[in-house]
Amino acid sequence: MTTEFNELLPMPHGDKAQVWIVGSREQVTHLINEFYVKKIASDRVSFTPIVPAPFANGKYMSVLVR
Repeated sequence: MTTEFNELLPMPHGDKAQVWIVGSREQVTHLINEFYVKKIASDRVSFTPIVPAPFANGKYMSVLVR
């Protein structure tokens, strides 16, 4: 991963653990819902908004910050 991309992350990577979800928009939405139902994430607002992945054309991503 490049330094420029690391600077775009909403939080410094040393502060909290992160789970990155990368896939089609439907896959990302499904996994966000699954993480919430299985209580891996306490709330859906723990995830960043779904955005196009800058490192994979045609893919989307969201990050769970715990």
